[in-house]
Amino acid sequence: MLRSLFTGISGLSAHQQMLDVTANNIANVNTTGFKASSTVFQDTLSQTISGASAANVGIGGRNSQQIGLGVRLGGTEMNMGQGSNQATGVGTDLMITGDGFFVVEKNGQSLYTRAGAFHLDNEGQLVTPDGAVVQGYGISGIDANGDATIDVPADFTPGNLSLAALIDPTSAANPYADDGSYDPGATTKMSYVSYSIDPTGRINAVGTDGNTYVLGQISLATFANPNGLMKVGSTQFQASPASGDPNFNPADPRGEISSGYLEMSNADLSRELTNLIIAQRGFQANSKSVTTADQILQTLVTLKQ
Repeated sequence: MLRSLFTGISGLSAHQQMLDVTANNIANVNTTGFKASSTVFQDTLSQTISGASAANVGIGGRNSQQIGLGVRLGGTEMNMGQGSNQATGVGTDLMITGDGFFVVEKNGQSLYTRAGAFHLDNEGQLVTPDGAVVQGYGISGIDANGDATIDVPADFTPGNLSLAALIDPTSAANPYADDGSYDPGATTKMSYVSYSIDPTGRINAVGTDGNTYVLGQISLATFANPNGLMKVGSTQFQASPASGDPNFNPADPRGEISSGYLEMSNADLSRELTNLIIAQRGFQANSKSVTTADQILQTLVTLKQ
């Protein structure tokens, strides 16, 4: 009889956790770049009353007799599906279509996010609302056709992405001299009148001479198992042993960047409200089993009187 009480309690606990996950999804239904989670239940250990036996002479085989001991939360699974897009018209608002993640650095730690609500700080760095600096690749040279090249070694770690050249023409972030030639160490730097970010993440600036120059490229990271990423708040993730190490490949970033758009939460409000009802009914049913077990125990106690 006590076994049924503890089984019912395990059901109450599991459905309470389901309710917590669902409530968090609903709370973040309008959070930029949020990825909804779902709960996965598993049964716990079972008490074996008698084991199974094979058929023998004169008697058939018998199945085992087991009584379950409740339920537990087996895990939470993130839904990494694409969220809907929202047009903002802000050039530093970026949305990824595909599997990639923006790479940001905060307090010396590399983090990953799908929330592209960025802005320029006072030093011209592209940053998140909480101050994490967006990472990117710098220009390594100019090829024979006069196009900017980005040479990234396999073990490369993206560096801070600065657009300071757009604010201060003397900034070392500007790799072009006044005559338009590539020269990171030039004393006189090219001034720019506007910039844009293309689908590959390259930052193209229009110089005062009317020509377009590439200042750098926003880096994207992919993971073998993105569901293994750890949420660390601010709609950001941290790599874990389950997710594997981040993969950087500017030639194949596994995603296109849209400037002037944001990826919204992929939490489906109608689905979450349905899950809310399911969690509530599950909690009520398990509370009823606890109440019933208690009533039976009370009846047994009164038999003694």
